[in-house]
Amino acid sequence: MPEDSTHTPTMVTCTAPVNIAVIKYWGKRDKDIILPVNSSLSVTLHQDQLKTTTTVACCRDFVEDRIWLNGKEEDINQPRLQSCLREIRRLARKRRSDEYSTVDVSVLSYKVHICSNNNFPTAAGLASSAAGYACLVYTLAKLFGVEGELSCVARQGSGSACRSMYGGFVQWKMGEREDGKDSLAEQVEPETHWPELRVLVLVVSADKKAVGSTSGMQTSVETSCLLKYRADSVVPGRMDEMISAIRKRDFAAFAELTMKDSNQFHATCLDTYPPIFYLNDVSRRVINLVHRYNCHYGETRVAYTFDAGPNAVIYTLQNHVSEFVQVVRHFFPTTSNGGQFLKGLPVPSATISDDLKNAIGMEPLPKGISYIISTKAGPGPCVEEDSNHHLLGSDGLPKKTV
Repeated sequence: MPEDSTHTPTMVTCTAPVNIAVIKYWGKRDKDIILPVNSSLSVTLHQDQLKTTTTVACCRDFVEDRIWLNGKEEDINQPRLQSCLREIRRLARKRRSDEYSTVDVSVLSYKVHICSNNNFPTAAGLASSAAGYACLVYTLAKLFGVEGELSCVARQGSGSACRSMYGGFVQWKMGEREDGKDSLAEQVEPETHWPELRVLVLVVSADKKAVGSTSGMQTSVETSCLLKYRADSVVPGRMDEMISAIRKRDFAAFAELTMKDSNQFHATCLDTYPPIFYLNDVSRRVINLVHRYNCHYGETRVAYTFDAGPNAVIYTLQNHVSEFVQVVRHFFPTTSNGGQFLKGLPVPSATISDDLKNAIGMEPLPKGISYIISTKAGPGPCVEEDSNHHLLGSDGLPKKTV
């Protein structure tokens, strides 16, 4: 940096996406560097609807590293956060002798201020930590001029964060090495590969879950026989089948694998001792509704998947979105006057037949679903070029929100 601007923070802002796994990650074989017991595969959701925004600033005047998440200052010494900071700084120092490096070596000794916001409920089973750590690692890398493979770094913050480093359809290869260097994410197909695919997030609850993913999966590793069987005997074949279904755009195969894998993941949670319950009564009603809807048509038009929380993520194709949203509206009527029930990508209105209502045959449950987010597959992390979107002010502190 020029001499006269050394007291002005250098700042970068980026955004990163949420991903929703269709072949689930559950269980670590190494807790310290986050190595999974099985490979996994996910769809990256579009940032127009769901994203984390992170600003990282560095300045010679900063006296310590600091972080603010969703308006609240958090402990910067959290071990996984420190792992990411340490690794990016190490990679930046390794690169500093590179004649092509554009980063001033002096900034590597500066402290950083980090400010991060989600535009979706945190800790409600919407993969907020994945987007958060992917965004943190990507933004730090841009600030310090680090290039190349970053999913290994993001993985050390939150396992599934490695999949948010890419857009479209992404696999996290479990790897075999003890140092984790082959446990990384790679894109299977870009977000443009399957334009008809649509995603509906049915927000059942925005409350914080009772058992977090980190502690839950560790208990599963220690106590569930099903988890070991799943990792050794089920997931390897499912990964191959899922990649094939995606490449062929075979929705029926994609949907069946997605639902079966979600069900087995939650069976593993139930097989854990003491058992873990992430699904609630509304979640189970959604499962029944999807199966009855598909049964009525004699084909698989809609698929559900649930992460470690009660919110349903629905995969379907463009030509079925309108009707299925109307089905959800009918069986989970909203009584709210304020706020939108349907957010995100617009969905044309539709009518549903009495035959379909009777085939589903469920009593409507008012207020069972808070709202729906309509979205699709989207790109990986992006740099925010407009400086007005920085979350930190010129003093390095979070901007006041009006």
